[in-house]
Amino acid sequence: MFDRLDFVYLPSDDVAADIEYYTAGLGAELVFAIERFGTRVAMVRAEPEGPALLLAEHLEGEQPVLIFRVDDLDAATEGLRARGVTLGAPFGMPYGDGVLLPMPGPQRVAIYERTRGERGDGLAGRRDF
Repeated sequence: MFDRLDFVYLPSDDVAADIEYYTAGLGAELVFAIERFGTRVAMVRAEPEGPALLLAEHLEGEQPVLIFRVDDLDAATEGLRARGVTLGAPFGMPYGDGVLLPMPGPQRVAIYERTRGERGDGLAGRRDF
């Protein structure tokens, strides 16, 4: 059902400090660091083929959100509903729209459809802070 794990959304108290740690300390590549709507978000890649890590000051809670790509968000959500899964809040990101999947434990999982990849890819190299 899920094509692949594309992103891990990580809550951050200080994205600038986290960027420094991930890049200088862990050797990750900074993809972008943007500041908009009163918050900071950065994307780093720890490995070329693995999921991108999104560091976000506006993400509530302590747990990361695993964001899986699906080919068709409507079909995926219909399939989940047919299995009795209650869907959580919808969300948007530069790469496309998604929905949170409430989990029985503390884990946070979401699915999204990549419909605006060019907008997300267009952020590469941008550094606002």
